Amino acid sequence: MDKEIYITGAGVSSAIGMSKAETLDALLNQRTGVEPVRYLRTSHTGLPVGEVKFSNDELREMLNIPSSEAFIRSSLIGIPAVREALQQAQLGDRSSLRAAFLSGITVGGMDQAEWMYSDFLNNDSKNDYIELNDCGACTEQIADFIGGFRMVSTIVTACSSSANTIMMGADLIESGRADIVVAGGAECLSRYHVNGFNTLMILDKAVCRPFDRDRAGINLGEGAGYLVLESAESAGRRGVRPIGKVSGYCNVCDAYHPTASSPDGLGPYLAMKGAVEDAGLKPENIDYINAHGTGTPNNDLTEGLAVMRLFGDNVPPLSSIKAYTGHTTSAAGSFEAIISLLAIEHNFLPVNMNFRNKIEEHNFIPATDPTPSHSLKHVLSNSFGFGGNDSAIIFSKI
Repeated sequence: MDKEIYITGAGVSSAIGMSKAETLDALLNQRTGVEPVRYLRTSHTGLPVGEVKFSNDELREMLNIPSSEAFIRSSLIGIPAVREALQQAQLGDRSSLRAAFLSGITVGGMDQAEWMYSDFLNNDSKNDYIELNDCGACTEQIADFIGGFRMVSTIVTACSSSANTIMMGADLIESGRADIVVAGGAECLSRYHVNGFNTLMILDKAVCRPFDRDRAGINLGEGAGYLVLESAESAGRRGVRPIGKVSGYCNVCDAYHPTASSPDGLGPYLAMKGAVEDAGLKPENIDYINAHGTGTPNNDLTEGLAVMRLFGDNVPPLSSIKAYTGHTTSAAGSFEAIISLLAIEHNFLPVNMNFRNKIEEHNFIPATDPTPSHSLKHVLSNSFGFGGNDSAIIFSKI
């Protein structure tokens, strides 16, 4: 990268908190937010999921949105995260700046559309929600509510969606097409989520166990994460303190299978290798890997093989945070980017919860001790999507 891309604000919402402070507390105290279904209207009530701990009505009340206005849950989850990010970045007034909003999502407004399907067939009382079904509608709804953006765009690459918004945001700033970019993603749970992943037979009926020999699958989750990106010159001009920087990134697509990773982890390997090279670093410079680590037999095995291919016998501390929040799918990349930044700022390793037994093919075990051997400077964060759309980003201390 030719230009330094600073991060001056970040905001989150998930099963473990509606702010970075609440999220940090849960990570440090190893407290999961994965519990039996409470808010999603589904027959699979026994499945553990990582739900945001507020109903739609409660979220509306928090945001002063009347019940008469059509709003989808992904937007209601995303708005608080965007607000927190902008507040930290001191961007209340963006009128003089070329500000862009990039958001990753896959489900869009399906949570409401699938619930109101019979209304759509029989009357016109809920037609406003038809327009909110597509993915771009969520991005536009958040952007309209917040205001002040000159460019709005949506990225849909499944579980790497929001990681790819960060890359696109960095490109916009580096090329001079934007001054400020708010990049991230939001995703709510839906019956489509649950039924689809259940059909794939990869849902764990207990809290998931990433990188454990006896792992049985994922827990689905919902949440949002957004980062404010700007150049070092812009941050200096505005007098705002950066919380980290984007050092390097890479996206590849191995197109091996619609849902499974390539057996040898080629896509993840190329993404990580490309990110390290883009940052001008060497593998030994990476202090911690925030793994995609979904808890499925396929992902965890192949991601580990890819890590071993790049790092050899010197794999840095590695962990997955999916047992805390569930897999937030499209929001995972940006949400876990913020986890990576928290790890750097507070110098701790997010512990890989529920690990007991080493995967036989791996030459490492995930982090079980939160205390790093030295100060964290460079963190590699992985996000891998269906179809082999694999992304890796390096976040660094300033």
